[in-house]
Amino acid sequence: MSRMRVVSLFAIGAMSLMLARALPAQDPMGLAVGAKAPGAMVQTLDGKRVDLASYLGKGPVVLEFWALWCGNCKELEPQLLSLVKKYAGKVTFVSVAVSVNESPERVQRYITKYGFTHPVLFDADGAATDAYAVPATSYVVVVDRAGKIVYTGLGGDQKLEAAVLKGL
Repeated sequence: MSRMRVVSLFAIGAMSLMLARALPAQDPMGLAVGAKAPGAMVQTLDGKRVDLASYLGKGPVVLEFWALWCGNCKELEPQLLSLVKKYAGKVTFVSVAVSVNESPERVQRYITKYGFTHPVLFDADGAATDAYAVPATSYVVVVDRAGKIVYTGLGGDQKLEAAVLKGL
């Protein structure tokens, strides 16, 4: 990843704390609701390559693009982890860690410490953030079983359960 891209993503992430309060939760400037969700190559935290497309078309999917340093992500975390438990077996939750100021090892330590039970992937080269037009961390995309995007949101105060129900 180029230095300019890293600087740009970091600046966008830092600004997400301010912008998320100014933007409506359902207007994040990312992919359009109604669009087909794309695949993108990411990696597991132990370095195996996986395509996000492998999660699509089998049932509803909630994708969260997040970072350890993201305040909005931290605000969303209790709500997200609660929904992971509540909708286990009905909805697949996938967190995609951006690679800006992150490493798979740091992410692994964090998810172990805080008891994440859903898949957490690492976007090492920005393929997923590019494919999903991620405007900032705390970006959530809900995809229905047909692979169509039914919700996008940004910020720490999203109504995630209502978004999940759109995917069901």
